[in-house]
Amino acid sequence: MNRRISKQLHSAPLEIRKRYEKCQDIAAISGPPGLRASRGFRDETLSGTWSGHRSSRLNVQYRVIYRVFVERQLFQVIEVTPHNYRKR
Repeated sequence: MNRRISKQLHSAPLEIRKRYEKCQDIAAISGPPGLRASRGFRDETLSGTWSGHRSSRLNVQYRVIYRVFVERQLFQVIEVTPHNYRKR
């Protein structure tokens, strides 16, 4: 986990950190199809400037934005954000 993600999680409520860990566990075991199958995360593909990325709900406000590299089997978390999709 990179520093920016650590800072974002540190400032997030405890409930969000627990949901993020659960999201990580599901992604590690079954990848994005597992997140799509878990109704609570409402995993979806993003479009526009976030094309190629995916988003999963951690709660009503917070989202985890990530990218999947199938050829390398890499799951890269870009941001944990309170539903703000503007690129920084």
